[in-house]
Amino acid sequence: MHSLNGHKIVVASHNEGKLREFADLMAPFGFEAKSAKEYGLPEPDETGTTFEENAYIKAYAAAKATGLPALSDDSGLCVDALDGAPGVYTANWAETPDGSRDFGMAMQRTEVALQE
Repeated sequence: MHSLNGHKIVVASHNEGKLREFADLMAPFGFEAKSAKEYGLPEPDETGTTFEENAYIKAYAAAKATGLPALSDDSGLCVDALDGAPGVYTANWAETPDGSRDFGMAMQRTEVALQE
């Protein structure tokens, strides 16, 4: 096995918690994880129709911009009774008028949708 010490990897996220999780996972293997935010990268539009596609979009954009390997993940809330909604649009359901995210609000919207 090759030594991986000193290798950098981009975590294609601006989420500090996600960066810490990935950094903790990668450190024992000699990787230094840095966020897309630390490289000054914008968040790409997540235009995929699946979580996998959106993760790919983010990782590809970060790798292309930095020339470094990148990884990403994407997730959301999928409710069977709503045919999988909100799915990849979970963050949209949580978006507030000021652009921040309120996942409690997303849960309330989900509850309302279930009652319709």
